[in-house]
Amino acid sequence: MARFHPLPVTAVDRLTDDSVALTFAVPPALREEYRHSPGQHLALRRTVDGTEVRRTYSICSPAPAPGGEGPHTLRVAVRFVDGGAFSAYALKEIAVGDELEVMTPAGRFTLEPAPGLYAAIVGGSGITPVLSIVTTLLEREPRARFCLLRSDRTSASTMFLEEVADLKDRYPERFQLVTVLSREEQQAGLPTGRLDGERLSGLLPALLPVDEVAGWFLCGPFGLVQSAERALRELGVPRTRIHEEIFHVDAGATVTPSAPAPAHSTVTARLDGRGGTWPVRDGESLLETVLRNRPDAPYACKGGVCGTCRAFLVSGEVRMDRNFALEREETDAGYVLACQSHPVTEKVELDFDR
Repeated sequence: MARFHPLPVTAVDRLTDDSVALTFAVPPALREEYRHSPGQHLALRRTVDGTEVRRTYSICSPAPAPGGEGPHTLRVAVRFVDGGAFSAYALKEIAVGDELEVMTPAGRFTLEPAPGLYAAIVGGSGITPVLSIVTTLLEREPRARFCLLRSDRTSASTMFLEEVADLKDRYPERFQLVTVLSREEQQAGLPTGRLDGERLSGLLPALLPVDEVAGWFLCGPFGLVQSAERALRELGVPRTRIHEEIFHVDAGATVTPSAPAPAHSTVTARLDGRGGTWPVRDGESLLETVLRNRPDAPYACKGGVCGTCRAFLVSGEVRMDRNFALEREETDAGYVLACQSHPVTEKVELDFDR
């Protein structure tokens, strides 16, 4: 069960003009709770004018080895978002010595090290979880190779420029790096421009044997991830080899058409071994219903992106407004996002513990 703990900030490193990396110290008693897989994220929370604000940020540090001690530190990167309630605070106010409320790791955009060829297509801050994935993979598995295709506006806006260059120096035979800048000419490499689906369809087969890649990791803005997925599918890549994590979705993007809601409905939820049944108020999501009665219910973004509120639908039917977090295998198996789910039947039962 995901829980928050106060963790001290031990470093605040400026990455670009609009982004910073925050490092947290993990005390010995909490290291097992903060054990994470490469690619997982943390939720950070603070209260602003009496309202709780939560935001999720991917862990960019390598994952601890299985069987060893949990992480002594955790590092995340925060990029400024215009009007963002948390990002402006992170860039302007957080200092070494501060304590932040940090949720234990979550997320399924992960890769456990194994032999083979892997690849990622990332845009902007989408490098953050992939940095943890590729670093952990190359350090632990000598028979693994990785191709990283990253897109940024300019070299000055590129996060983790030195860290990625260091990986290239350490693993020149096993790590392939391709950089595309959309607003700046490069002295060498690919021409300037956006990575759209048409460009990717021609570029990817020239970079690597597409059909030999064991796993593709797509991360960044919704448009880039969507274009990359289409290009890969057109190139014959099975959907099971494509893994996605979206960092930003426009408010109007892809909302499921409404289904009739019952006049009166209830949700039964099991959470951390305890259950309860409560009436669903008109228009509220199942997560909102549960939170009114169980404030410890897990959530972070409430936008259908992070997947923190994933729950198993035991019985009943629901309508999900948006889903940018669950793979098709998960929805086929019966999982839903509680923050986006509304009852279609009079009784719905969820299990957050599965």
